[in-house]
Amino acid sequence: MSPFETVDRPDLNQLHDHGNPEMEKAILHHMPDLTRIQNVAKAMKQLGDPSRLRIFWLLCHTEECVSDISLLVGMSSPAISHHLRLLKNAGLLITRRVGKEVIYRAADTDLVHELHKTIETVAKITCPD
Repeated sequence: MSPFETVDRPDLNQLHDHGNPEMEKAILHHMPDLTRIQNVAKAMKQLGDPSRLRIFWLLCHTEECVSDISLLVGMSSPAISHHLRLLKNAGLLITRRVGKEVIYRAADTDLVHELHKTIETVAKITCPD
């Protein structure tokens, strides 16, 4: 069983008394469900790789094809394609086709926007908007 899984809502009367039962009730009320936690963990796992983090940050600001991303980040096209596939499978990127090219960009989701802001805050990067 996953550490985030619960069979039923816990009986709050069985919690150890550490002096703040109201806080425990509030925390339990706001605890995210397993699916939400799994989606965030999946996205964060992909961003744990420095190359994917750079590619994700780049695609938060522009949309590009594999060959242009390859030139911009200094990696081979096959390596870029591998990283893009993982980021897309995690729900962080979307694609569109222009002729024979596939164009990648960051997905327009709350999670992606929050991760983008977090990266820029933690890395002290100024957004080029």
